[in-house]
Amino acid sequence: MSTGESGRSSSEEPWPVRVVSQKVGAWIARLGWVWVDGQVAQISRRPGASTVFLTLRDPSADLSLTVTTNRDVLDAGAPELREGARVVLHAKPEFYAARGTLSLRADEIRQVGLGELLARLEKLKKLLAAEGLFDRARKRRLPFLPGRVGLITGRASAAERDVLTNARRRWPAVEFRTVNVAVQGAGAVTQIVDALRVLDADPTVDVIVIARGGGGIEDLLPFSDEALCRAVFACRTPVVSAIGHEADAPLVDYVADVRASTPTDAAKRVVPDLAEELRLIGQARHRLERAVRNLVDREAHRLDGLRSRPVLARPQVMVEQRVTDVAALRRRAERCLDHRLGAAGEELRHTLARLRALSPAATLDRGYAIVQRADGHVVRSAGEVGGGDPLRVRLAEGELAATVDG
Repeated sequence: MSTGESGRSSSEEPWPVRVVSQKVGAWIARLGWVWVDGQVAQISRRPGASTVFLTLRDPSADLSLTVTTNRDVLDAGAPELREGARVVLHAKPEFYAARGTLSLRADEIRQVGLGELLARLEKLKKLLAAEGLFDRARKRRLPFLPGRVGLITGRASAAERDVLTNARRRWPAVEFRTVNVAVQGAGAVTQIVDALRVLDADPTVDVIVIARGGGGIEDLLPFSDEALCRAVFACRTPVVSAIGHEADAPLVDYVADVRASTPTDAAKRVVPDLAEELRLIGQARHRLERAVRNLVDREAHRLDGLRSRPVLARPQVMVEQRVTDVAALRRRAERCLDHRLGAAGEELRHTLARLRALSPAATLDRGYAIVQRADGHVVRSAGEVGGGDPLRVRLAEGELAATVDG
């Protein structure tokens, strides 16, 4: 089977628009009646007309549908219905083929009461907590001094004024990037989520503040929306939640890194107080100066103590003591040397006397003589020489030459 350039089979015939529209309408008609939950973005009551037109918006997505209903149905189920209210309606989807639009036809409308809202929020709270969105371990610390603060709040609102005024009063040089959004009603969640993404993508923004003034539970409902909670959880930049008053606790408070009780409290948390920091710096400098002064005084006392010691006060004393010690040692060395020299001289004299007593010269001095042959051999017996042998006679003084006669 060959195909054309468009990619469809050559045997397939294109459908007319009306056929496509009819088939879509037939498929939607098979859906039957369904229950739909949403937020009323607009109510249109035409004088004298029995039909009322509503614009129903998904609070978590940029999506809305037109709802038609009878005035009696609206008066019976939600007579005080206003824009921004949360409703549950029983409706049948209808597809208008001529325009290609989808709408809902409602035969029952119920305005969601406070009790039902609280029950839904409690259920969502348990779900998010189970997934770890409220885990304290993942919460990040705020920077001590952010370069720029991102602020998401209503346009010209008291919350915006409180955050900007108090933050600049505490730290005049603080910079803000403010994104104004709707903080209640249909579309609030979408705008806040978009603003979060914009500020989180800005590398100059170090912390993001979501601020809104007080209000009822219905007014603060966008700040308990699941999509917003997940968007805050996904932010890489630390987020401060400053919604309502102290008693108000929307779910985004539990997801944010820091919960501020009021917008004014948020301003105090994101920037330090310049006057307080200067006071602390002054105290630190005073403590440092006192510590340095004490250290210098302590070392000065220690040096005075060292200088007062005799070895430093009169350093010549050490030399004088050593001179005395050296002199005493010298005298003792001289005495020892004299004694040893005297003992050695005496011993030498005794040795010399013994040597002299045993010396042949001493024997000669007593009148003896030494007879030697011509070869120097000492003659000890007469048989050692013969007649006519020359002899040498050594006396104490001088020598005699002799000849053996017999």
